Amino acid sequence: MNIRQVEVFHAVMTNSTASRAAEVLRISQPAVSKAIQELERDIGFALFRRERGRMYPTAEANIFFKEVESSFSGLTRLKSAAARIRDFGSGEIKVASLSALSTNILPRALRGFQARHPNVAISFQAQLSSTVKDLVASGQVDVGLAADEIETEGVDVRPFARYRAAIAVPAGHRLEQATELTPEDLDGEAFIALSPEDTTRRAAEAIFRDRATKLKVVLETPYSTTICAMVQAGLGVGLVNPMTAEPYVGRGLTIIPFKPAIYFRTLLVLPPNRYPSRIVADFVDEVMKLSIFQ
Repeated sequence: MNIRQVEVFHAVMTNSTASRAAEVLRISQPAVSKAIQELERDIGFALFRRERGRMYPTAEANIFFKEVESSFSGLTRLKSAAARIRDFGSGEIKVASLSALSTNILPRALRGFQARHPNVAISFQAQLSSTVKDLVASGQVDVGLAADEIETEGVDVRPFARYRAAIAVPAGHRLEQATELTPEDLDGEAFIALSPEDTTRRAAEAIFRDRATKLKVVLETPYSTTICAMVQAGLGVGLVNPMTAEPYVGRGLTIIPFKPAIYFRTLLVLPPNRYPSRIVADFVDEVMKLSIFQ
């Protein structure tokens, strides 16, 4: 039994006669009869009674037809799925990002992507950079944005952005009016720090050691957004990604460039050895429009 034989049987049952089935399938009536005979031989029972040149379905044919109808419904769903994949890729995209870009870059990229693909479902989560990398490597998400501190083994990466680090200070702070801040300006200040594994924190610590600057670390967090909130609350000052601080500026927080310049670097992370679908490629295109190298 093969799919062509079943297709011919389905056409005869739904069109009542072999001649109309032949017209629908665009084959000859003898070809229809031959396919039915081969199907009957393969399945081991008669599907039709032949009387005066016409074919009448047997009781077994009606039972078999119910199963065939069910299979054809599944085939219709497959055709619909194929059409969605053709038009929209998988019809779904899963994205993960480090928290620092989840409140600014990602919303803008997703807005542009949604305008191009309004019917595509979007799943987004903000995570630690190491978690973003693991989610991409395991195939649980299609695209990720992560800090350059991650191990890149097992994923494909490309440079995404570089932002010059700034010092966030609360409103009314003695340093609020400065145009730049050096390590000496921060000596003795209450400091809200990024996690020790953060590459920008390590770069800053090397500079502070060289300049003999002593900071009073009052809190550590992996999230620049948390630093901004803590600075806004007056707990101290902190080194932040200016993109993260954007929603806080003018609302109890000021950011001032840090000198010498150090940078937050981020990577676009993709699954290894996989050609991206159309929707993933379009999302990457929207994200890369927002790529910044200061």
